[in-house]
Amino acid sequence: MSTHIIITMKIITLGFILVLAGVLLLIIGMLSMAYHTICRSEAEEGETTVRGGGVIMIGPIPIIFGTDVGALKVVMILALLLMIVAVILLFVLPLRV
Repeated sequence: MSTHIIITMKIITLGFILVLAGVLLLIIGMLSMAYHTICRSEAEEGETTVRGGGVIMIGPIPIIFGTDVGALKVVMILALLLMIVAVILLFVLPLRV
């Protein structure tokens, strides 16, 4: 096989692995939320607060939003990791072809 086909197969495999990792993170997050909701409802009926944040990636450029400083720190780390992955996929891998 030519090297072009092998590199294309590696990129496709990397894409599948990234999609699978994303799905696994979603499942883990949902299970974690369900577990904490059940534990909190059994323990006490105190005042609850909602925290959250998110990242919208437009190419390698992140748009970050959040409700408090703690959530923003987590989202900024996530945005940095996503930017690194985007730069690798968009700029570094095509140079190797």
